[in-house]
Amino acid sequence: MIKTINIKGELHDLSTPLVMGILNVTPDSFYEGSRKQNDADILKRVEEIILQGGTIVDIGAQSTRPSSQFLSSEEEIERLSPALSAINREFPDVILSVDTFHANVAKVCVQDYGVAIVNDISGGSLDVNMFQTVADLHVPYILMHMRGTPQTMQKLNTYDDLIQNIAYYFSEKVARLHQLGVNDIILDPGFGFSKDVSQNYELMRHLNFFENFELPLLVGISRKSMITKFLEVASSEALNGTTVLNTYALMNGANILRVHDVKEACEAVKITEQLRYK
Repeated sequence: MIKTINIKGELHDLSTPLVMGILNVTPDSFYEGSRKQNDADILKRVEEIILQGGTIVDIGAQSTRPSSQFLSSEEEIERLSPALSAINREFPDVILSVDTFHANVAKVCVQDYGVAIVNDISGGSLDVNMFQTVADLHVPYILMHMRGTPQTMQKLNTYDDLIQNIAYYFSEKVARLHQLGVNDIILDPGFGFSKDVSQNYELMRHLNFFENFELPLLVGISRKSMITKFLEVASSEALNGTTVLNTYALMNGANILRVHDVKEACEAVKITEQLRYK
């Protein structure tokens, strides 16, 4: 089945997977190399993502690592606004996604700064207005699986059946979104969120199960603890493990890779596509 997403009226074919580059405008993201806080560094990062083959820039102002503290929507907008203004000025055609669970942040970013996609780690559970807001904005929505909050999620990793529980979560939320008129939904199984290391690998082994939803599938495992804890390395040493898992994900249904290392992810896409079709 050919999967597509409608971004600002243009249909994007996901037959060849896309790469989403991570841009963090925060001082406390788990991977130090991803933190960008001044205009020069932000614009350099966007240029790097584009030149290395990335299609989407995912910008976030709120760290979601387990020890992170929530920003208010006002604080988040205060961090995002100058970054988005600079990007719009220098790269007006780039496709931007905003990583936020605040409905008001999503609204401001889309309406005032032309952001094209809303990426919500909470699946609408941290702001009850998010689903209706996304429906009103008519933008694609990345629906991620998570339990609790970043502060509590690692204590909420007991499942009767991990894959079936995630599938039920998606089924219920996709139905609600469709009822509201949201047509472009991207599923993110939430690697690293309310799952321990072994559960993350179980999820990866069963990734192709989620193709049953016939929706685009995003995988975000870049330099995460399922790699660093398992291999006993720092996040700065986790590129090789990331590439291995990204390649496996591509061979098992991933349509979008969310990554820190765009060049390597694009190479993984190119090689897996060569294996698939030639």
